[in-house]
Amino acid sequence: MNNRSQGERDAVTVEIMYAVVTASLAALLAFGAVAGPVFLFELRHPARGLLLLAGSAVAVLAFVGRTAHVLWRFSYAGGEGRRQPSQPGRTRPDS
Repeated sequence: MNNRSQGERDAVTVEIMYAVVTASLAALLAFGAVAGPVFLFELRHPARGLLLLAGSAVAVLAFVGRTAHVLWRFSYAGGEGRRQPSQPGRTRPDS
């Protein structure tokens, strides 16, 4: 049986979608930064292929890195760190 509330499940879903969307934008920007000259200039075959390959590799790394960063940060923000203090006005654990 799943002991997560609907709100917690929704938060996870939203965070995953945020991670995928921002990672896609990061990958697009990374690809454009590396492989952009291919589309702006007439380059010969070896340089063109190398830039496209490098741009693709950088885009994949950017996507994976951004996704991992967002989800890792979310996992550390969950649990005890997100709960309200038991007594209002007291935010330190030793209070």
